[in-house]
Amino acid sequence: MKTILITGAGGGVGTHLRQQLAGNYALRLSDIRRLKPGAGETFVQGDVANLDDMLRATQGVDAFVHLGGYSVEGPWEDILNANIVGCYNAFEAARRNGVKRILFATSNHAVGFYRRDQVIDHRVYIRPDSRYGVSKVFGEALGSLYADKYGMEVFCMRIGNVGTVPIDKRRLSIWISPRDLAQLVTIGIEHPDIRFEIVYGVSNNRRSWYDNGNATRLGYHPVDDSESFAAEVLAREQPGDARAEMYQGGAFVHSEAIENPAPVPRRRAPRVKPRVAGRKGGATGKSRASK
Repeated sequence: MKTILITGAGGGVGTHLRQQLAGNYALRLSDIRRLKPGAGETFVQGDVANLDDMLRATQGVDAFVHLGGYSVEGPWEDILNANIVGCYNAFEAARRNGVKRILFATSNHAVGFYRRDQVIDHRVYIRPDSRYGVSKVFGEALGSLYADKYGMEVFCMRIGNVGTVPIDKRRLSIWISPRDLAQLVTIGIEHPDIRFEIVYGVSNNRRSWYDNGNATRLGYHPVDDSESFAAEVLAREQPGDARAEMYQGGAFVHSEAIENPAPVPRRRAPRVKPRVAGRKGGATGKSRASK
């Protein structure tokens, strides 16, 4: 049985994926927060922004599903550390530990400034809608580099929105059910001919803004369609911001920050011991030269 590493395993997407993949793979979970592993799971606590943590997490795995990071628009420092530095650490740790297959959770926000009346495929020019979207474009570019330069096998999934049901009008176009996501991830793990691919992580939604032919070519046949929820969703929909309604990225095109469903834990600053005056007014203890 293959061992699959999932970073960000405690988040919403990771939780759905763990449930769907249970029994099919030995799952190694990693998250900045402590998690309780279930049957067939192990846990390695780690911060994607720390290369040593990622080197520990990636040892001995067959494939790596990289979900870890900052999941919405927010402060540049948080996005930089989690999604830029963290993404580099993920790819570099995998390379050093001989993990060839990486599934990278990129996002619809990498192309969020396309209009909603446009249908786009995986070959369109990137148009990120936010600093968060820029970080996902960086991850796709990094994946391309590691595929071409180091021969790694990189599967980039521009995920829409994962959930048991779509919750608003926009998500009727970008929704992916947990079982469809699991099917797409399984293709990313098992397909023998992955080198570098970009696909959209969406279900078979009739309102979709994406031509997902590249995923179809690789064997993806989603079974769910958001349309079965459309009447209920549209009945409660309220008018929103005009720019958000125009572009595929929704509120990301105008918001400077969106509430983070999993706030980044802050590291405590090291405690500094107070200096104690000695007989000659100097600090007690060993000098630097004695180290």
